[in-house]
Amino acid sequence: MVCGAGAFGLNHLRIIRDLERSGSPIHLAAIVESNPDRVAALQAEWNVPVYQSIESCLHDRESDRPSIQAASVCVPTIAHFSATSALLQAGIDVLVEKPITPTLEEADKLLELAQAHGRILQVGHLERFNPAVTAVYPFLNGPMFFEVHRLSVFSPRSLDVDVVLDLMIHDLDIVLTLAQSPVASIHAVGLPILSPKVDIANVRIEFASGCVANFTASRVSTERVRKVRFFQPHQYVSIDYARQDLLLIDVPTKELTPSTDLSSALKIQKPPITQAEPLRLEIESFLDSVRTRQRPIVSGEDGRAALALALEINQAIATHSTRAGLDRYRQ
Repeated sequence: MVCGAGAFGLNHLRIIRDLERSGSPIHLAAIVESNPDRVAALQAEWNVPVYQSIESCLHDRESDRPSIQAASVCVPTIAHFSATSALLQAGIDVLVEKPITPTLEEADKLLELAQAHGRILQVGHLERFNPAVTAVYPFLNGPMFFEVHRLSVFSPRSLDVDVVLDLMIHDLDIVLTLAQSPVASIHAVGLPILSPKVDIANVRIEFASGCVANFTASRVSTERVRKVRFFQPHQYVSIDYARQDLLLIDVPTKELTPSTDLSSALKIQKPPITQAEPLRLEIESFLDSVRTRQRPIVSGEDGRAALALALEINQAIATHSTRAGLDRYRQ
């Protein structure tokens, strides 16, 4: 079942139907879409029952019409908790889009419900499934400095949350995974540009290990950029999410001299990467967890950790905004 047939929900529907047609043991059972003007069109296009509420769908499910074991939750962030909690309590495994919820209190309740009902709860941090990201893990050797950029052109989608919860949270999850160290300090600035919420933000995080990460996220850019670059002992690593490209440059351990030929001193690697759609890989991984009952690659706890850091960043942005008198930027 797919809950929410907006722009991202339609991508979930497309991939689930493609998997179904390719012989994967999956069947699209139902769609939940609250907009009554879209119900007839969705039902005609996807040839499955379309409900205007999760409650009505679950009511029919009691008589196995439809039979539902797993669901994608693609509704607006503010409705993540109500949708996901209802599904977990009904015994349904859930893949909920990021962020897991708007608040830590709601996230904690979802974790409790998943545990109490023995359900799989996966959070949609799809960059974890980007082939360029998965290809970097064998090369990790204590990253100490990250530079991260995620820039997008303005879109009215996801304006119920700020740019940190909308875009930057992807990279927060990735860097938390790669740095493997608790956060020690946060410095952040953010500004509303085209919406009432923060549309552009810059963040500097220092980890307990001494690793430092700089993040820039914007949804008011004139270009689309999605890159993370980091330095670790004797190596520079660059990941381009969009191109699914991984570049590694090994730096010689001996001291360079003015006569050193850099072209021969630096070793450049571009590991082979099999291109694939991260969302499809994410959904396939979720379905594998549903079948095997194994912990998802991006667990509810992972989603909570990324949310907790994002909320700390938003608090730091608010504190800086007050100190710097940035209210004049707000609409």
